[in-house]
Amino acid sequence: VLMPPRKRRSYTAEYKVEAAHRVIDSGRTISEVARELGIDAGMLSVWVKDERRRIAAAEVHGESPLEAAERAELLRLRRQVTELEKDNAFLVKASAYFAAMQKNRPGSL
Repeated sequence: VLMPPRKRRSYTAEYKVEAAHRVIDSGRTISEVARELGIDAGMLSVWVKDERRRIAAAEVHGESPLEAAERAELLRLRRQVTELEKDNAFLVKASAYFAAMQKNRPGSL
């Protein structure tokens, strides 16, 4: 019996950090959070280890990691920038289209 291929999911860095902080900030177990998110506990464990390493490295340099509200704001701003970039790309295409249409009008140079 052939098994269908697993669907691969890729996760953004922000998602990994947020998932790790669900464990770190709440004190809940990795398996509990992994079940809640519907992801593999081993994968989440790696994300938690990576985030704890980043936190420790930041503390060595006297820096503190972003708070949950700061991470949420950063994610919101990144989404906003993405939307603005899409809008700009559309406007560039629309401008080129209308410029080409203007040149094709009767009586235009």
